[in-house]
Amino acid sequence: MLGCAPNVIDKNKVIQKIDSLDMTIFSKSGDKVYSITSLNSSYNNIELKFELKKPIINILNGEETKYIISSEESSLSDNNKLLQLKGNVKLKTPKKDGDILYADNFVWNIENANYLLEGNIKFENQNIILNSWKAILDSDNIIEFFNPVKYIIKDENNENKYEIYSENAYYNLNTESVSFKAKDKRVKSIIYF
Repeated sequence: MLGCAPNVIDKNKVIQKIDSLDMTIFSKSGDKVYSITSLNSSYNNIELKFELKKPIINILNGEETKYIISSEESSLSDNNKLLQLKGNVKLKTPKKDGDILYADNFVWNIENANYLLEGNIKFENQNIILNSWKAILDSDNIIEFFNPVKYIIKDENNENKYEIYSENAYYNLNTESVSFKAKDKRVKSIIYF
């Protein structure tokens, strides 16, 4: 009794190459959730997985773009519900002087409203820089940076003016405020710009 299922799977395995991908994903209620464009991609019919090179992803809120994400490579799997980006991930807001969040890796389970960023995290806008190794961006537009966090305030010449180190930091994209918290709850600071 020998099994030959792996050979059958290999025979049926088809990887489709796509020169130009422009895809929009909708929710069950028909709302646009996100769109993806990629010049070079492939689709694996066994794993039901897209592999994308240099993708640009627009996370949507209705018809408006909430975030624009780019990276070196990306995969879309689990019936278009798990989006993973790797290499030079750049997440930015569509504002003119937008906030930019850099990372090595980005993971989004579409059914969850939180985005996980890992590796060389750097958040930057015209006022501040926050560095960490891990961050979570939630649906309320609050970015939680995990220990250790380095916080830099820029001056009018775009040079570093102050540096603060903290266990955790929270940046609110709506109010443009930063708060710092320690596990023992003794330290808490809020800075408004």
